[in-house]
Amino acid sequence: RPPRSTLFPTRRSSDLPPGRRHTDPLSGRAASFLASRDGTVLAAVYDLGTRQTWSVGHGPPQAEASVVKLNILETLLAQRSRTGRGLSDHEKSLAKDMIEQSDDNAATALWNTVGGASGIRSFNTAAGLTRTSPSACVVCTGFPLPGWGLTTTTPADQINLLRQIVQQGRLLPEAQRSYALRLLEDVTADQRWGVSGGVSPKATIALKDGWLPLDSARTDWQINSVGWISGQGRNYLIAVLSTGNPTEQYGINTISTLSSIVWKNMG
Repeated sequence: RPPRSTLFPTRRSSDLPPGRRHTDPLSGRAASFLASRDGTVLAAVYDLGTRQTWSVGHGPPQAEASVVKLNILETLLAQRSRTGRGLSDHEKSLAKDMIEQSDDNAATALWNTVGGASGIRSFNTAAGLTRTSPSACVVCTGFPLPGWGLTTTTPADQINLLRQIVQQGRLLPEAQRSYALRLLEDVTADQRWGVSGGVSPKATIALKDGWLPLDSARTDWQINSVGWISGQGRNYLIAVLSTGNPTEQYGINTISTLSSIVWKNMG
């Protein structure tokens, strides 16, 4: 596996190297590809070097599915930072299972630990997430899966969430940011799809994926992927949400192909 990348402090516009600004990686071929796909795709890319942001797609916030597990983790880390104590061994075990294996039981336990929707909402307010709405229920009437997956968000908010662990900030100390990234870099191999699509094996990838059938017939899938891509002259955050996918694999293919286009465009 590639070496772990170092964390990046926030850079002022005066620090940016001349002549390094990118054209929109979500335009042209990327936009044409998305126009050919079923469902609704919302995506955003943020370049950490130039501080440029691009987005594509229109529509309301979408269900997070297991991507919300990153939000749970950051909320937990921020709460422990405020109290001046680290995670317990039990919390570390739950966090590892929740992120690396996408374990739902671990996520439910930590969702409750941080105070559920109110705890998540408090952290999100501090982090500047303005269009993320935590689910009001974990056991939701008529929905067989954990309700925290019905938390809704936007790509812009997910980019902001990723920046909390990739860039220096006031909410998470460097040790906690590094810890979160290690978990995201060690996601089990069969869940390393989506924003890793087309990315060089020499690059470092820290990601979290989400998948959720929105109907009992499993003909309407929510498929999401968010992450940090660093290496081979690139250093960017990417968040993709997609709903209305006829199958799980269809949504995975959509995000993986879009990721491949973005990787090439960011070179």
